[in-house]
Amino acid sequence: MRLRYSLTSPFARKARLAAAVLGLPLELELADTLNPDDTLRRQNPLGKIPTLLTEDGDCLYDSRVILAYLDMVAGGGKLIPLEPKARIAAMKAEALADGLMDAGVLVLYEGRFRPEEKHDAKWLAHQRDKMARALEALEAAPPAADGPISAADITLACALGFLDFRFGGEWRAAHPRLVAWQTAFAARCPSFEETAPH
Repeated sequence: MRLRYSLTSPFARKARLAAAVLGLPLELELADTLNPDDTLRRQNPLGKIPTLLTEDGDCLYDSRVILAYLDMVAGGGKLIPLEPKARIAAMKAEALADGLMDAGVLVLYEGRFRPEEKHDAKWLAHQRDKMARALEALEAAPPAADGPISAADITLACALGFLDFRFGGEWRAAHPRLVAWQTAFAARCPSFEETAPH
């Protein structure tokens, strides 16, 4: 399996971390999402990362689909529960952490792709409010810090790592339970540090 990725994408980090947790080998190939000549746009019409090229020639995206596929390849029920009610709860938790990253990426892109005089303060406040609400919900009920590592755990760890990398860890001061959770996650998942953006 070959993963098109970047070193700094939190969504690509999800896929790399999931493969490591499951013990699945991945061939890594950097992708340039802004280059129209990169084959990524033929592999994934959205031109986004991560994109996984499977051994049977399929191209999978986005990160949630990739994690579900990796879980299936590993035998199923390892990252995503099989029991329906637990599965929906896990998918909901993953979606919340994905949404936290989505909002953060939109804040980042506003600064990266629009000149400062055209930054939309209302739009930025809207995205930052999403981030704040997600962090508040997660702080109120953080995941268990032990047991098998799930897709939701991986996604939350990558979301918090993204906030550390791109936003200077400003989330930490008001969220001590999440800080403790992230510390515990890093201790039980060495691949978390190995996949850190740089």
